[in-house]
Amino acid sequence: MMNYMQAGGIIMWLIAALSVAAAAVAAERLIFFHRAGADPEKLEKAFGKAISSGDVDGARAVVRSSNSSLNRLYFAAFTHWGIGREDMKLLMEQQVRREVFRWEKNLFMLEIIGKIAPLLGLLGTVLGMVEMFNSLYTGGQVSATAVTGGIWKALFTTVAGLTVAIPAIIAHAWLAARIDDQEETLQRAGDYLIREHFAWTRGGRKSAEEKE
Repeated sequence: MMNYMQAGGIIMWLIAALSVAAAAVAAERLIFFHRAGADPEKLEKAFGKAISSGDVDGARAVVRSSNSSLNRLYFAAFTHWGIGREDMKLLMEQQVRREVFRWEKNLFMLEIIGKIAPLLGLLGTVLGMVEMFNSLYTGGQVSATAVTGGIWKALFTTVAGLTVAIPAIIAHAWLAARIDDQEETLQRAGDYLIREHFAWTRGGRKSAEEKE
């Protein structure tokens, strides 16, 4: 392995650093996605049951049961349950944006690495070819062995760049798809909370009118 790194020069070390960065970002995002995910149906059912029965402590326990993005969305709605409908809609939109931002954190690095790694590999190959032809020119003798051997070494960086770029691009696409799914889940949860809030508000008004 060290022979390949030495043959590719500093470009190979840069590509290696990019590979470590890409792996770190992908691993960190996977861990975050696992921790920030939740079962929307289970949460909706538990929260709806607590709210409909007037169990405030139960509803609080449901929304605080996890630090997932859905729980954070429900908690934001629960702590502002007495506000008006339009304010609740605005709150849900803002909270969804906050959570999506948390899911997208550092994801751009995978996209950048996927674009830069093959370019660095190509640069390393070009520099290797320039060095090879320069040595052949100054040496005064040209042989098939020298040419093929030089090209073989020069192509190390291109192979390395593509080896890093392809998994980075795949990881970015897969994680981005997960974020789209989560955003849709959060949007639906926001709509559900707005409906529940509206139903609760109407129920409260009717109760007040009946008492009068």
